Amino acid sequence: MTAPLNALVVDDEQPVLDELVWLLGRDDRIASVRAAGSGAEALRMLEARDIDLVFLDVAMPGLNGLDIARLLGRFAAPPRIVFVTAHDQHAVEAFEMNAVDYLLKPIREERLRESVRRACADTDPPVPETQDSIAVELGGVTRFVSRRTVSYVEASGDYVRLHTTDGPSHLVRVPIGTLADDWAEAGFVRIHRSHVVNLAHVREVRVNGGRCSVLLPVGDDLIELVVARRHTRTLRELLHERAL
Repeated sequence: MTAPLNALVVDDEQPVLDELVWLLGRDDRIASVRAAGSGAEALRMLEARDIDLVFLDVAMPGLNGLDIARLLGRFAAPPRIVFVTAHDQHAVEAFEMNAVDYLLKPIREERLRESVRRACADTDPPVPETQDSIAVELGGVTRFVSRRTVSYVEASGDYVRLHTTDGPSHLVRVPIGTLADDWAEAGFVRIHRSHVVNLAHVREVRVNGGRCSVLLPVGDDLIELVVARRHTRTLRELLHERAL
């Protein structure tokens, strides 16, 4: 069993700070909870104390949560990070910093407990290799998305964004190379260092001036993606096989 964690909560809004401290104090996986009302105060506490887990508000005056996370990346043994914010526009950047989780305000206790669970495990569930679904999180709720609905996959650091035929996209923690290997048997092929496409959804292949591209549906739109030269032959061969 993982040893209880020493946590630090950083937020410039006192009511949010008080609530998080209270909720974390109810979790028996948390050994202690400290609070800081600013980035500067948080850094002083991090340098002076043994902190395992930090809950960082993204938007703060002065040093914000992202600034602190970058500084923590220089620590020999950085604490695990959970970002806390009222908005989701920084999610990609946060996950690129290897954050354990990204919480949206207002915080629900069951969702906070899930963040602590992830911090204790310090890992996310792997992408299923044999099932036709993948677990994603949307608005604090875990749901399962069928791979058949994924039109293409876009790299985002150690994460990928799944773009679906019905419109929504989902951020999942898995390197694109790993996903490309795991999903190859399901008809997914890498066309670029940043993109993997579902062959079943390729609507059109275009060649213009020696440049190859594919059209795929995302919601009501068709998205055009460039195919890298070294992947062009493989893509055409696979599409030809599927047409036979």
